[in-house]
Amino acid sequence: LFSFLVFLRYQIYYGYPLQTYLEYPIIIAQDVILLLFILRFSGNMKQALFYAVTFGGGWYMLTMRKWIIDVAMNLCTLISAASKLAQLRCLWQTKDSGQVSALTWSMSAYTCATRIVTTVMTTNDLAVLIRFITMLILNIWVTATIVHYRKTKKTD
Repeated sequence: LFSFLVFLRYQIYYGYPLQTYLEYPIIIAQDVILLLFILRFSGNMKQALFYAVTFGGGWYMLTMRKWIIDVAMNLCTLISAASKLAQLRCLWQTKDSGQVSALTWSMSAYTCATRIVTTVMTTNDLAVLIRFITMLILNIWVTATIVHYRKTKKTD
C-alpha cells in the first residue's frame, strides 16, 4: 500500500498524464478495503483510525519537499526489489515452486515491460524507468526459477 501511495503521489506531484497512473487509485482502494476487512475480522477496528491518519499524513508529507518524494520513490523500488529477492531466496531454499504461479509472475513481467514502453513514450522519468526495469528483470528471474523447479519436480 505504501509503494502504491508513493507512486501515485509521485506521478501527481510531477504532473504526469492521468493515463500513466490511473490504475493506482483503484489498487489503493482495493488495498484499503482489504485492510479494513482484515482489521474488522481480527477485532482490531480501533487501529483503522491510526492507519487513516498515517495514510493522510503520509500523503501530505510526501510533497513537503521535492527530495522527500524522490527519496520515497527510490525506497519503494528497493522495497519492491527486496520482496522479489525474498521470493527468489525462498524458491532456492525449498527447490520447489509449490503453489507459486508462473503465469502470475509472467503477467507481472509483461506489465513491467509495457510500463517501460509507456514511460519512455510519455514522461521518460529516470526513477520510474529504473523501477520498472528492475522489476522486469526480477519478475523474469522469479518466473524462470518457478519454471525451473516445476520441471525438476516433474522429472524426479
